Amino acid sequence: MQTQKKTITQDKPATARIYGLQFVFLCLSSFLFFLSFNLIIPELPDYLSSMGGEEYIGLIIGLFTLTAGVSRPFSGKLADHWGRIPVMILGAVVCCICGVLYPFLVSVSGFLLLRLMHGFSTGFKPTGTSAYVADLVPANRRGEAMGILGFCGNIGMASGPALGSWVATEFSLDSMFYISAAAAILSVIVLAGMKETLPNPKPFQWKMLSVNSKEVIEPRVWLPSVILMLSIFPLGIVLTLIPDFSKHIGLENKGIFYTYYTLASLMVRILAGKTSDRYGRVPVIIVALLVLVIAMVFLGMAETKTGLLTGAVLFGLGVGMNNPTIIAWTIDLSHEQHRGKAISTMYIALETGIGVGAVFSGWLYGGAVEMLKYSFWSGAITSFLALLLLTVQAGKKYRKQKE
Repeated sequence: MQTQKKTITQDKPATARIYGLQFVFLCLSSFLFFLSFNLIIPELPDYLSSMGGEEYIGLIIGLFTLTAGVSRPFSGKLADHWGRIPVMILGAVVCCICGVLYPFLVSVSGFLLLRLMHGFSTGFKPTGTSAYVADLVPANRRGEAMGILGFCGNIGMASGPALGSWVATEFSLDSMFYISAAAAILSVIVLAGMKETLPNPKPFQWKMLSVNSKEVIEPRVWLPSVILMLSIFPLGIVLTLIPDFSKHIGLENKGIFYTYYTLASLMVRILAGKTSDRYGRVPVIIVALLVLVIAMVFLGMAETKTGLLTGAVLFGLGVGMNNPTIIAWTIDLSHEQHRGKAISTMYIALETGIGVGAVFSGWLYGGAVEMLKYSFWSGAITSFLALLLLTVQAGKKYRKQKE
């Protein structure tokens, strides 16, 4: 992994064949990783409540995203120096260890500590994965490739919640946690067959964990990062409140919403990626943000199973267009030597948006069903703010080009 012979060159022509074995391995690993930590999400609110920690429901996602965000500058620097694959492996191993530990840490404090630790997994694995794709794929196919990679990850996200709830119901919560750990270790095994794409990766040194303020944020990608932070806020709301909302309206399997939302996301990811490659990132993101606003308003008004699942589809369409396009846009704006830092900056914004959305909605909801609509509508507001910011900045750029 440390020799030049095992390194894939970054100098890919625009006509390069991108869907080779390395890309297939990467997609399979992404599927298994997202399957792993999404398996357990729908059952965690009830699990925490059974320990007497119902008032901490917002921290289930909030703590997870906190450590994910804090770890991003380190994962970005390590990806740019140590290599993309070691960073991916480290994230997947943490995910596996946490899955094994859930059945043993059965107090509220132990559970919250484990959620804090679990967040490191998504702080590392997706950063390395996005950097790897950026190395492997020419710029004019980047949106398409991100759409396909997201498609595979979303299959894991779609099947994970429903599978996790089924395993917990038919077998036990412990079985659900162990299956989550098994999926994470399988994602590591897949990575073992891949070649490093970082030219001249360096052996790990402890000084690589020393990060100064200039290594945390990449200014070149501030706009897509802020847009993502505002538009991903609704996902924090959904991850926190949908299990309780599903139970309230009589959906026995609390993972069904996530299945509908993710399948809808899958329907548009590849098409949105190809469209953004051809017509530009900004037009696709504008449409996505409009759909997200509508979806969150609709979810706030939903009172039936049909209404909730319709909202899930709308939400999935918005996320499916928005997220992979913003990732491709971030890579477009990044400098090759600081690609890991740029992707890290974007993911810090992502974790911030999800975490604040989770904590805020959990606080606003407070166990009162009548407050659910206001929590969802707050996500419509942040999505609209993202739309407003993007259109203003796009307008400024257009006027400069006309001058």
